[in-house]
Amino acid sequence: MLLDSFESYRIHNDSLGYRAGIESMHLEELSAGDVVIEVHYSSVNYKDALAGTGKGKILRTFPLNGGIDCSGIVVQSDCVQFKVGDKVLVTGSGLSETLDGGFSQIVRVPHQHVIHLPNNLNLRDVMILGTAGFTAGLALLRILDNRQTPELGPIAINGATGGVGMLATGLFSKAGFDVYAISGKPEHCDYLKKLGAKKILSRESVLTDKAMDSIVFGGAVDSVGGKMLSSLLAKTTPYGNVASCGLVASADLNATVMPFIIRGVSLLGIASAGTERAIREKVWQILGKYWDSASLQHLATQEITLSELNAVFQPMLEGLSFGRCIVKINKDAC
Repeated sequence: MLLDSFESYRIHNDSLGYRAGIESMHLEELSAGDVVIEVHYSSVNYKDALAGTGKGKILRTFPLNGGIDCSGIVVQSDCVQFKVGDKVLVTGSGLSETLDGGFSQIVRVPHQHVIHLPNNLNLRDVMILGTAGFTAGLALLRILDNRQTPELGPIAINGATGGVGMLATGLFSKAGFDVYAISGKPEHCDYLKKLGAKKILSRESVLTDKAMDSIVFGGAVDSVGGKMLSSLLAKTTPYGNVASCGLVASADLNATVMPFIIRGVSLLGIASAGTERAIREKVWQILGKYWDSASLQHLATQEITLSELNAVFQPMLEGLSFGRCIVKINKDAC
């Protein structure tokens, strides 16, 4: 047990400038919480790269440990919901924003953010999914709740080679939808087809300047934003749903109300970081239903340690990364 002294990837912004690196810490230095977790795995998300480099305003207070995700084993608990030895995970929920995050051998968090591991998945599996997989799962839940069915037509997954996009491609395919994956990286077409994509579309083939265009999609999941999002809205079938979960290209949305008031298209916001606990549990049940260890392993294309974090951030921000990057925190993790 590492409670006396442990390593964390800590981010500072003070008179010495914005900087991040490995530091030795003690439990009392961590943000408050009633559950202490020995972390086995974390993962690298786009927000982590923004936070680690200072190229995005992610942290709301300094210093904090980075990492918006973690999985591990409870080593201390002051609440009845969790006991020592429980295998658990935390995604989002203020980690690396207002709370010390998952790039640390020890994490201390309020119990309301902690989720028991779902069936069929181990500590490494849930970090292959992480916030990216949770976001894809939340998009599926919201779309289904708004009466989306496979009969409405194919689901477009925009940004299909990103973390959310790849996991959404696999998840929606497993849930019975025909998936049309949109990607600017033709070299990964075969991989996307292995995940379940029925068709691979170029970005250029989807873009349109029309307020409403010919119907192509039954719905969509978009992690890109900007003109791609408005184009998806313009090409979605009546009463289809477009889930917006990212802004990799742009935070702008230059669109008209025409798809909404003529076709009844719904634009659904996917806010994964602040999702309430009851919905979180439901999403992880969905993920445990459709994914298992065997089907997740090939998605983890890179596994690193805490000391290697700085090297992966910039390539991710430049769109050069592919697949999921897993961080092995505890050397004895399996």
